Amino acid sequence: QVSLVESGGGSVQAGGSLRLSCQTSRYVFTSFCMAWFRQAPGKEREAVAVITSVGITTYADSVKGRFTVSRDKRNAENALYLQMNSLKPEDTAIYYCAADGLRCSLSASTFTHWGQGTQVTVSS
Repeated sequence: QVSLVESGGGSVQAGGSLRLSCQTSRYVFTSFCMAWFRQAPGKEREAVAVITSVGITTYADSVKGRFTVSRDKRNAENALYLQMNSLKPEDTAIYYCAADGLRCSLSASTFTHWGQGTQVTVSS
């Protein structure tokens, strides 16, 4: 059973910052591909950032230069992070953590395991 628990969401004004966390087991954290996705009301779930088990990152064009995904295997917290800076109202969505032991891509269909999500609201 793979558990992914997100935290860190909240409300912030445009231009502000938030850091999301995704807590999981040591095994998943060190060996799975992990990613952040988001889903705004009435829209499809979209990729935000993906990080492979060896730390290679890929970002959606809409967040490049503003968001940073990180995983530090030296850290015993076993947490994936998403640092979000210069937030815009269009970043408002539920943010989901995802993981998969075999595949890695920006497609939501790639990922087998999902967290419950955390709400991020950015006001103008």
